[in-house]
Amino acid sequence: MEKTKLRRITVSGTGDTGDPSVGCTSTPGNVPFCPLREGQRAGLALANGIVYVAWASHGDRPPYHGWIMGFNASTIARVSTFNDSPNGREGGIWMSGGAPAFDSSNNIYVITGNGDFNSANGDFGDSFLKLNSGLTLQDWFTPAVRGILDAQDLDLGSGGAVVLVDLPSSPVPHVLIGGGKGTNSLGQIYVVNRDNMGHFNSSSDNIVQQFPLGAGIFSTAAYWQKTLYIAGVRQSLKAFTLNPSNSQFNPVATLQSVATFGFPGAPPSVSSAGTTNGIVWAMDTSNNGTPTGTGNGPALLRAFDATNLAELWNSSQGSGNAAGFAVKFCVPTVANGKVYIGTQTELPLHPFVVGPAATLRHHPINNLIRVGDIARLAVNAIRGVDFQLQGAV
Repeated sequence: MEKTKLRRITVSGTGDTGDPSVGCTSTPGNVPFCPLREGQRAGLALANGIVYVAWASHGDRPPYHGWIMGFNASTIARVSTFNDSPNGREGGIWMSGGAPAFDSSNNIYVITGNGDFNSANGDFGDSFLKLNSGLTLQDWFTPAVRGILDAQDLDLGSGGAVVLVDLPSSPVPHVLIGGGKGTNSLGQIYVVNRDNMGHFNSSSDNIVQQFPLGAGIFSTAAYWQKTLYIAGVRQSLKAFTLNPSNSQFNPVATLQSVATFGFPGAPPSVSSAGTTNGIVWAMDTSNNGTPTGTGNGPALLRAFDATNLAELWNSSQGSGNAAGFAVKFCVPTVANGKVYIGTQTELPLHPFVVGPAATLRHHPINNLIRVGDIARLAVNAIRGVDFQLQGAV
């Protein structure tokens, strides 16, 4: 029997076996969760001691459904379950490696992909969903073009969800941002009121704003200092400026990088010393060894000045700095003065120093762990990039 297991890995490298009840076993009146059909692409999320895991499918092969489950982080016991198409088909939660997003009230936000839509039956293909911490549906938004998206494999949920900071000067202070492939694969960005998401209207969308990016979205945007950063497929990294008085963005990019990113674009992350010395980290993973990639080769990590998107550094510069072979949908993670990126082969660490004028200097690699040394754990390796901000607290 196929099983899905959630494992808790401690810093010492020991692991705990996940909940064995998450198997392909059906009970009367319930849709079975079948790991043979369900593929876990979205990132994990941890909130208030609960780990949330979301699923879509393996290669879009039906039958499958969109699932979210919550597990106690200490015991790994399953504590909550949600299926977004219990009476229909598909509705996978893909989000290209992005994790479920949370607001300050611990509500959870995800975006679903192609599938049936019938809100009366609980089926929510191509929709933004808001759930409470117990995974009970609270609100939702489904665009008027959902039928076109579903029929043409233009998943709304190919990108991830972003909960913006509160905007107290706006009549809509709580907004959610996300987008996917878009009609004609032009990557529509949606700005949704988290307090009244708009549900479904066949003639118009009852939301704050929407505009095309110009290319499909397979990533989660990043936000810093009234600016949204995002890179669509085969596009530059772009920056869109927010008007905090109405919660709307200038739909024309105010900045963009010289460098472009192949498929699947790039999910950016931002590091800073509070409101200064912002750096946008983005990785080109187009050499990911899949049919949609451009070959199989090293990932390319890039660092940009957040104020003008001038490139400060990339991992092809200097000797011994190349990342491992690329993993599709890898998200740079910034923590404790390091930037971590997943690769196929390694876990090296190397340091950087960032000056007041956002100049970035590289130092030699100071640690390297190969995948084969990690006690045979079936995980992608992580590259950690050390950096420090001069004058940062």
